[in-house]
Amino acid sequence: MPLDPSVRTRIDALIDEGSEIYDRFDRTVRAKAFHPFVAADYARVLDTLLAVRESVRPREHAGPPLFLEWGSATGVITIIADLLGFDASGIELDAGLVDVARELAARYDSRARFVAGSFLPAGYQWKPAAGDARMGTIGSGPSAYLELGRGLDDYDVVYVYPWDGEIPIVRDVMRRYGDPGAHLLLMDPVEGLRIFPRKTD
Repeated sequence: MPLDPSVRTRIDALIDEGSEIYDRFDRTVRAKAFHPFVAADYARVLDTLLAVRESVRPREHAGPPLFLEWGSATGVITIIADLLGFDASGIELDAGLVDVARELAARYDSRARFVAGSFLPAGYQWKPAAGDARMGTIGSGPSAYLELGRGLDDYDVVYVYPWDGEIPIVRDVMRRYGDPGAHLLLMDPVEGLRIFPRKTD
């Protein structure tokens, strides 16, 4: 289904503003100390969401397909998903970025929801075969699913942009807790945006 021109105009403006917000963040925060937030290629994610939107299978829940972003930062991608017709939510550990995302959503008349917390389900433990259980930049905090009122297996599409070395962790979380028919959109720092249409092995 073609994208309505008025929606496309709003999304283009959102992407421009999101890029400006990240540039300021990079100068004022990342220039002083490490922070894991790195902006994604918003246009590429938009194209992928448009393609995925047409392939999401009907679920038991009524209403639009459910979208979740892990590490939603300033909220641009989650808001794009909402403007495309998803019921969109974002989880972000940095409460300051959650505030930015909520303000941005309000400016674009978006119903996207943002919660502060961890995208890891309660009780999750990373147990790699190699024995190195370091979590990279994935911080600890209270699991956000209780506040969202949904479990990970309720979502039809999950998007994440992990740092190199964290990909096995996010794939493990999706495999263990996600719905078998859900799409995992994984922005790989090396291979680009990859789509896993089912739980990953």
